[in-house]
Amino acid sequence: MSVDAVLTARAALSRLFEPSDVVGLALVAAAGPEQALRIATGQQAAPPAVAAETAGYLSSGGSRGTALAEGLQRWAPRIPDLAPGRDLDAIRRLGGELLVPEDSRWPESLRHLDLGMPLCLWVRGNLARGLPVLERTVAVVGSRDSTGYGVSITGDICAGLAGRGYTVVSGGAYGIDTQAHRAALASASAGTTATIAVMACGADRYYPAGNEDLLRTVAARGLLLSEVPPGSAPTRWRFLQRNRIIAALSAVTVVVEARWRSGALNTAHHAAELGRAVGAVPGSVYSANSAGCHRLLRDGSAVCVTDAQEIAELAGPLETPAADTAAIDGERPTRPGGAGPEKGGDPPGKGSNHRAVHDGLTVEDLLLLDALPVRSGTTVGKLATVAGLSPPGVRAGLARLELEGLAVRSGADLWRRGRH
Repeated sequence: MSVDAVLTARAALSRLFEPSDVVGLALVAAAGPEQALRIATGQQAAPPAVAAETAGYLSSGGSRGTALAEGLQRWAPRIPDLAPGRDLDAIRRLGGELLVPEDSRWPESLRHLDLGMPLCLWVRGNLARGLPVLERTVAVVGSRDSTGYGVSITGDICAGLAGRGYTVVSGGAYGIDTQAHRAALASASAGTTATIAVMACGADRYYPAGNEDLLRTVAARGLLLSEVPPGSAPTRWRFLQRNRIIAALSAVTVVVEARWRSGALNTAHHAAELGRAVGAVPGSVYSANSAGCHRLLRDGSAVCVTDAQEIAELAGPLETPAADTAAIDGERPTRPGGAGPEKGGDPPGKGSNHRAVHDGLTVEDLLLLDALPVRSGTTVGKLATVAGLSPPGVRAGLARLELEGLAVRSGADLWRRGRH
């Protein structure tokens, strides 16, 4: 198979499948990207051997025997919008490229995700050095609504890690992610990959918009990665799924601040499932922003870390440049944490422990909820394309969401999100 054919096939599949679509990923594992694209778009029927191998990959996960047929229905609404050549041209105009598993620069650590490995990575930044090896990467994640304490300790930790030659991986969001990227950029040596931002939207978009300048700098001095093609919008599902990439790329995942239900805990759980080290920074027992960290520590899912040296020990031995030794010595943080309850916060210790809107929803219903507009109504056909579901699947999902008050009719066969 030619390099261009593989790039084109994986570019198309990344638009056709949602992240972690296990049926699509099983089909690619069984048939290869080019044949999988032909089967997924209806250009050819799945040969019996390919269908059997796909079913074999899925059987271990308890999927139904009709999963491939249902997948073909689910993908059909997106087929008319496939334009892999356009997507590849878009990333190249931005100075980026599409990185695929067939490329020698593909990070081996992502293969530890097995069937959850992304189809490809849309990359902005300088890939001449390749991605850093697993032993030299640390993920630092946490709450978007970070406190002054969280921002301070994140800056100390990431500056110390960058000074030791580690690449800091995070998600580009507000709060802890923002400070992690900034501190790494400020402290990393020239000519190194200072930091990596794993995005939940297309690599052509700077999201959130308030971090545009920061993300431009990350692309210039580090790497911006996304598994969804240019133009893709961020959704709750995509935010959750990108967390597995952050965890897989990193030898250690550190949670600095996290509420009881924070998405940062999702990243920590992915890391633990991969057998990677997880660290949590303790905070005030009165702070709802640290309740998630304390939960990880109490459950034994993470070890207590307070500075870059302790995190480096979790990552394993790494030679420290002699010039950095003086800057690293005596770097333990001296700033105090919060001294009392935060005004307007959640009850101490538990954080936002109420039922979230998306609790208990199936993957299909979560994708559909993400696709529903807030104001104007939209059609079943449009929802099928945006959510990556079949029209019958959309109708069934809308009925379930309507019962929960999460979807409402706004006209003749028009739907929008409910005021739940």
